[in-house]
Amino acid sequence: MPSRELIERFIATVERGQFVEAMEQFYAPDATAQENNEPPRVGLPALLAHERKSLATFPTARGRCLSPVLIDGDRVVIHWRFEFDHPSGAVLSLEELAWQTWRGDRLVNERFFYDPKQMLPPPR
Repeated sequence: MPSRELIERFIATVERGQFVEAMEQFYAPDATAQENNEPPRVGLPALLAHERKSLATFPTARGRCLSPVLIDGDRVVIHWRFEFDHPSGAVLSLEELAWQTWRGDRLVNERFFYDPKQMLPPPR
């Protein structure tokens, strides 16, 4: 079961923009991640490759936790707001809930719930 301090360290790492580093430090080697109802990605190498590819799409990405964080045993729910600087100059904002399962101090399963329409560039 993760401690509140561990979850706060995880959040701080993401908020510093160290998205890949957060995964390397906190995710289990056999971790899975799933976007809404899409098939899950399995294994840390697949998660890291997806994260790097996603981040390469945008010149800058920022993340912020919108409190409170819910912790119940090995279950954690984090409400995030991410902002992405689109190459067109637009700033895309995404709010999501990350439903996580931890095994000790490692994240083993994460499912993201969000409206994908948030990632469309605003009309000109």
